[in-house]
Amino acid sequence: MSNVQFLIKGLAGSRTLKGVIPVGGAKNAALKALVSSLLFRDEIILNNVPDIEDIKRIIDLLKEIGVRVKKNTKDNYSLFCESTIKSNIPEEISKKIRSSIVVTGPLLARVGKVSFPHPGGCIIGARPINFFLEGFEKMGAKVQITEDKYIIKAPQGRLVGASLFLPNASVTATETFMMTAVLARGKTVIKNAALEPEVERLANFLNQCGARISGAGTPTITIIGSNGKLLSAKKIQYTTIADRIEAGSFLILAALAAEDVTITKCNPKHMDAVIEALKSAGVDMEIGKKSIRVRASSSSNKTSIHGVNIKTHEYPGFPTDLQAPMAVFLTQAKGESLVFETIFEGRLAYTEALNSMGANITPMDPHRILIKGVTPLRGKELESPDLRAGLAFIVAAVIATGDSVVHNAYNIDRGYEHIEKRLQKIGVDIMRINTKRDYD
Repeated sequence: MSNVQFLIKGLAGSRTLKGVIPVGGAKNAALKALVSSLLFRDEIILNNVPDIEDIKRIIDLLKEIGVRVKKNTKDNYSLFCESTIKSNIPEEISKKIRSSIVVTGPLLARVGKVSFPHPGGCIIGARPINFFLEGFEKMGAKVQITEDKYIIKAPQGRLVGASLFLPNASVTATETFMMTAVLARGKTVIKNAALEPEVERLANFLNQCGARISGAGTPTITIIGSNGKLLSAKKIQYTTIADRIEAGSFLILAALAAEDVTITKCNPKHMDAVIEALKSAGVDMEIGKKSIRVRASSSSNKTSIHGVNIKTHEYPGFPTDLQAPMAVFLTQAKGESLVFETIFEGRLAYTEALNSMGANITPMDPHRILIKGVTPLRGKELESPDLRAGLAFIVAAVIATGDSVVHNAYNIDRGYEHIEKRLQKIGVDIMRINTKRDYD
């Protein structure tokens, strides 16, 4: 079976990376904007859409149920939802991407019914969809659970507004219910809503096209439904905001290995928690309006980096998606650092691989690890377990001594566009190759 992998020659701790690395459109923002096409009666146009696997998969899903999708340029798409939209989300595609769950609400709101298998995506602990089902029930839907799928129907084909309290401030749940409520009858209030800038950007776009959403970007979002009246884009285009997780990933790499690296096309205001954590650890940065520059200097190198404690939290806290790359950074920080993962259980399993490279990481419990630095890392053959841990392995391989192989590049491709080509431009010795493994 074919295995796409990255071969990386480590820098052995030297700071030699130089150049400019631009940030692409936010994966999660683009995904939800694509799905929002289900709410429209006319064509929508999206800009700055990243060329990543998760986007390709959600486009495949939308095409399968009846959305016309046209790729106009590298990052520009047109979408038009046919009147003969299908209500069944196919298992083969749905299993590949957890974000397929976000399709269920808008599809249910538009056609009055939806059926789907259990969604896929990264395996990083329990990510139950119970509160999605309970939310749909509060909006008047009837939920039937069979052995292999969920069948949800709205009486008389129309959902009704409801008060929805989210058990955690999930961005996926917030955006799913927000879009679902746009076509419902009456008022929906989402409490404990996610505060991410992606939520606010989506709400602003939908409002420009006729939706009535208030409070996006705050813990309480109110939506006045249209009772089935579809939105109209009226040639208004959606532009995806910069991916703050990608920007943070590049920033962490630069903090470890940059001679002079500038991260462009980003929004530092969306990255306060990461920037402050790195500053607290002793990293010097030049923060621009849309850029961050990291240069090697006597006051910003691995001998002066010191440990800090990190606690992941919903936005605007430290993002769980940068927890693994930050752990790699902390292996090169003097002293002890405690990392507390509060969002997902099971998201610390990657640390065993880092220890095999020479790190000194001790599990405290399923949510906490203790990192002791400084520990030089050695090149190793690694298996990417998920999107963010896979990126962390690339960062570790870049700063290590010797060569590393990171298998299962697909996981990294899910969220980082042509990662090897972009890293090559700042001096990383990384190659993508295809091989075969007998044990697959």
